[in-house]
Amino acid sequence: MSLSMYQASVPAFVHFLSALSAVLDKAVAHAAARKIDPAVLLNTRLFPDMFPLSMQVWEAADFAMKAASGLSGAEMQKLAAADTTFEQAKARIARTIAALESLKPAQVDGSETKDVTLTLGGKPRVFKGQALLFEYLLPNFFFHVTTAYAILRHCGVDIGKRDFLGLPPAA
Repeated sequence: MSLSMYQASVPAFVHFLSALSAVLDKAVAHAAARKIDPAVLLNTRLFPDMFPLSMQVWEAADFAMKAASGLSGAEMQKLAAADTTFEQAKARIARTIAALESLKPAQVDGSETKDVTLTLGGKPRVFKGQALLFEYLLPNFFFHVTTAYAILRHCGVDIGKRDFLGLPPAA
């Protein structure tokens, strides 16, 4: 049996957004235990020209929503500007997961050859659905999830690969 566009996208987005939300919970606990202003973590960058944690979360959610909208043709909510609290970031993730979970496989499956137009750098660019998912949306999504994880790890939050992968703690 072949892998469908739905199976290749929605479950992965939901799984890794859920893992990111759990990592944010650990960041909140870390900040509280060490009496660090949570805004410090949300504004931390790996390098001055990179987005801070708050924007990494925003971008991860945005790429998942772009995938859902572009592949399904469903109108998805537009995401507001980056969050200033962990509660807002977690709510953004929850709204994104709810939107993804509202999609039925039939809405996404068969989109492999569908023309999808995205505006990049102010210019429209047309992708075929499969190329859009595998060459643009998934890599960007994972880049931002990974960078969010890396920022928090760099800040000393006690997280590891199992957290990134959304796996339960080792026994």
